[in-house]
Amino acid sequence: MNRRTMKYLPALALLCFPAAANAQDGVDSGDNAWVLVSSALVLLMTGPGLALFYGGLVRKKNVLNTMMQSFIMMAWVTILWAVYGYSLAFGSGNAFIGGTEYLFLNGVGQEASGSISHLTFMVFQLMFAIITPALITGAFAERMKFTAMLVFMTLWITIVYFPMAHMVWGPGGLMNAFDDGAVPCLDFAGGTVVHISSGVSALVAALYIGKRHGYSSEPMLPHNIVLAFIGACLLWVGWFGFNAGSALAANGLASAAFVNTHFAAAAAVIGWLATEWMRDGKPSILGGITGAVAGLVAITPASGFVTPMASLIIGLLAGGICYFAVAVVKGKFGYDDSLDAFGVHGVGGTIGAITTGVFASNAVQEGSTGLLEGNAGQFFNNFLGALLTWILAAVMTFVILKITDKLVGLRVEKIDEIVGLDIAEQGEEAYS
Repeated sequence: MNRRTMKYLPALALLCFPAAANAQDGVDSGDNAWVLVSSALVLLMTGPGLALFYGGLVRKKNVLNTMMQSFIMMAWVTILWAVYGYSLAFGSGNAFIGGTEYLFLNGVGQEASGSISHLTFMVFQLMFAIITPALITGAFAERMKFTAMLVFMTLWITIVYFPMAHMVWGPGGLMNAFDDGAVPCLDFAGGTVVHISSGVSALVAALYIGKRHGYSSEPMLPHNIVLAFIGACLLWVGWFGFNAGSALAANGLASAAFVNTHFAAAAAVIGWLATEWMRDGKPSILGGITGAVAGLVAITPASGFVTPMASLIIGLLAGGICYFAVAVVKGKFGYDDSLDAFGVHGVGGTIGAITTGVFASNAVQEGSTGLLEGNAGQFFNNFLGALLTWILAAVMTFVILKITDKLVGLRVEKIDEIVGLDIAEQGEEAYS
């Protein structure tokens, strides 16, 4: 069963558990409540979670501008989703994009979609659409115009995110593993759709817009690691809604995703800190919280398909490999990914997509097996799905950046960058 595709399923619970379901519309009150709570948890990940995490990692003259970039996505993406985004992502269309049946949320009401209401499913998916473009902002923090960011994100979510969501989770999508997709890719909660797409786009944006003024010649240290620590912990808690909520029911699969999410994050903290400790001589709190996020990213596509022991392995791999991407690869190539959006989300999402194809187990979700259970085809499909996401995100992001640059210009003036974007773009100061 595809837990993302909008197909109304028989409400068998009505026959056995009439008290747990609405006999009129087939909505199970427990499942519906869990997904609504999960929706709130995913929104918590953007504001305050990501806003505090990113805000603490920039210099104090840019903290409000950085937090505003996450906050505005909560408002603007909601409007785009209601008008046309949900329809393009989950409407009936072709293998690449949905149709027009849900424009302006036409036909989206309290009727059952599985055991939850259609409105609940819609708003849960909205929260994923909100946080994904917000993740990209970490790559160009401290140097992009606010106007340019809005234009870029509007085009990006329309041209990249909505089609990706349809291809992986939508009816008849190219990579939908449960609805006859041509490249059936197991992605439980968004390794390709959310993390690879945003992480690769972040790298392209960082390369295109160029380095911050003074990069490599003056220190650009986080201004408040305490804020970043609080934000990372909120992300960890919110991620239970992100992954366990993707079961779309309060059931055993949600429990498996919940446990796997926590285990992978914990293992990634150890993987990152152990690598950092051996290489740099000290385990840092900044390393620990970044490692946690890397583990959460990597387990996202696998959370509903793997066992807890496999999640520990995925977390350890993500912690060590993402540390290498951030501490070694970025320095070697010299690109300015301000807050390591690519090193954590692009690399971590790719690790997660590939290892899902390795560790997927029939014992966790029936019919979903990976390389270790003899299904080499699923490993290949997940690898191909990750590669297709890389190509789509990279090519389209470059085109979108070109268009945005022509329309409004991408980068603030040098003097504004020196003074700080809080004053130059928002007209405010965080600390007076």
